[in-house]
Amino acid sequence: MACDTDMDYSNSALPRRDKKKSLKIGLINSAPGRFPGMMLCSQSDFSAMSRSCLMARNRKWVGGEVLKALAYDVPIPGYKTKNAISLRLWEAKATAEDFNLFQFNDGQYESSAQLHARAEQICAVLYPGDATEEGKLLRLKQQFFLCSASLQDMIARFKERKADRVSGKWSEFPSKVAVQLNDTHPTLAIPELMRLLMDEEGLGWDEAWDITYRTVSYTNHTVLPEALEKWSQIVMRKLLPRHMEIIEEIDKRFREMVISKHKEMEGKIDSMKVLDGSNPQKPVVRMANLCVVSSHTVNGVAELHSNILKQELFADYVSIWPNKFQNKTNGITPRRWLKFCNPELSEIITKWIKTDQWTSDLDLLTGLRKFADDEKLHAEWAAAKLACKKRLAKHVLDATGVTIDPTSLFDIQIKRIHEYKRQLLNILGAVYRYKKLKEMSAEEKQKVTPRTVMIGGKAFATYTNAKRIVKLVNDVGAVVNNDPEVNKYLKVVFIPNYNVSVAEVLIPGSELSQHISTAGMEASGTSNMKFSLNGCVIIGTLDGANVEIREEVGEDNFFLFGAKADQVAGLRKDRENGLFKPDPRFEEAKQLIRSGAFGSYNYEPLLDSLEGNSGFGRGDYFLVGYDFPGYIDAQDRVDAAYKDKKKWIKMSILNTAGSGKFSSDRTIAQYAKEIWDIKPSPVA
Repeated sequence: MACDTDMDYSNSALPRRDKKKSLKIGLINSAPGRFPGMMLCSQSDFSAMSRSCLMARNRKWVGGEVLKALAYDVPIPGYKTKNAISLRLWEAKATAEDFNLFQFNDGQYESSAQLHARAEQICAVLYPGDATEEGKLLRLKQQFFLCSASLQDMIARFKERKADRVSGKWSEFPSKVAVQLNDTHPTLAIPELMRLLMDEEGLGWDEAWDITYRTVSYTNHTVLPEALEKWSQIVMRKLLPRHMEIIEEIDKRFREMVISKHKEMEGKIDSMKVLDGSNPQKPVVRMANLCVVSSHTVNGVAELHSNILKQELFADYVSIWPNKFQNKTNGITPRRWLKFCNPELSEIITKWIKTDQWTSDLDLLTGLRKFADDEKLHAEWAAAKLACKKRLAKHVLDATGVTIDPTSLFDIQIKRIHEYKRQLLNILGAVYRYKKLKEMSAEEKQKVTPRTVMIGGKAFATYTNAKRIVKLVNDVGAVVNNDPEVNKYLKVVFIPNYNVSVAEVLIPGSELSQHISTAGMEASGTSNMKFSLNGCVIIGTLDGANVEIREEVGEDNFFLFGAKADQVAGLRKDRENGLFKPDPRFEEAKQLIRSGAFGSYNYEPLLDSLEGNSGFGRGDYFLVGYDFPGYIDAQDRVDAAYKDKKKWIKMSILNTAGSGKFSSDRTIAQYAKEIWDIKPSPVA
């Protein structure tokens, strides 16, 4: 895609800047197989001083904290391929010169290796907590470190393959390199690429901007604030002064372009500009705005999400660049998420559609539809599912000590713990189910569909309400699972230490999966695709990729409930105006928790988030109360459907048969063709 011609790239002279501090990163290449190897000479500094005017070539940094980037290559062999690629990972290292032998011999052991310790911190934890000022600085260092190391590596490879590379040939760089920004965390790649091209390679602003714009594209994965980062301008200037200069210039030129070329948008500049100084005490850099302004293509990851980006979040930019925005619905690999983790079902699929080529052409799964009523397939399908459920039951016993019944309905929600994903709605539903079971007679309980509710996921270190939800799930499980009047009909289990390996056991053994986020807040989701591929029926809202999954598998094979995305803003407004009337069942569930039935822990701060009409941490922002009655009604439909085994198995088969669209092969092919402009290169 050609560089946008609306922007003014003139090399106007700028005033000399004050000396500032910054950070430098250098590279150390490694051999494949995660073994460090030879050193490549380049570096990146934190806390150095920058000199010369912005537009000058070969700008130099003086002093500062110098770190090296050590590369580790992990081979990625692929599936039935004749070649392999490598995934390059980075580790931060200080140099030998940074070790102070005199201090060490003087007994000052910690001081002698201070920079080495700081280097280790950068790669110790991905996305360190940023509640403190130190945490913010460390996270920014980490983001810059990874961006700088990767870009320096790309440029080194580009130059190595073209030994005669000169400035006039740099225009070829975007045809050889594509940088895809996944959310705003790697946004610093934009000013860093500009810096490398101008300061290290001697290009002027015009040429560097043209190359950067044609190289970089941006994927927005969620509309949540944490993925639309806003970095303090003060912190940025302190740590990365040169990059702040470049960002300021990008912002200035963007504003000038809007005023000169799109006068009708002049009133929107304040919300569109990169630098936000509306709060003089806390001026920030809007990283998402920087991504949109500096990328040749911007995409969302599901049809609904991409429409929200174009119609709401980035609507003003669409008026300027209508062709910049695309959709790329996420996908999953069927090799791992069916063939590898569910061999029983994989064998049945291959047998009935008479080919194993579905592993690389997932649309072939539609061949199952014509057998959806076949009793022989039903028997084999049920046997495969039971085998997976028994394997899952063993894992639960080993991991938690809880015995679960493989003949009960396995109801699973596994994903990052977040209020918008609404694990709280799930556990409130389980609490209400427990209450109703306690009120039933023995005869009434015999008509109940036995159910095992499993919830798993990780809560971010500083996300207090998410941790409260995890505790609530565990507390409810401790009571329910040890209640002899109820535990034949309901069990609640929190799956500890959730990761990919655990998911490979849980997903094949699932029968119902909950994807119940507040509509409009889940960009896509991919676990919903994994569950559906494995013949699991989804209960969910019209959010993210749920919309497309429901279209593909059939509306009758998806349990739908909840507000739609275009209703959410109005419902929140109604809540603020005091118009919300809670369902009695919702009140019953909350009251049972408050009664102490599940222990003495004070859940008021968590439950308070569901109360009131407005205010910080109140007003039920995620509409748990509004959607609760529809959720309970949908769960009643689940219970009724599960009793009809023939109907349920058919629903399961049709979920697998409708999953072809959600292969990552399709997703990557679309990125390659429509964003990166690259073609397959078959290996003979």
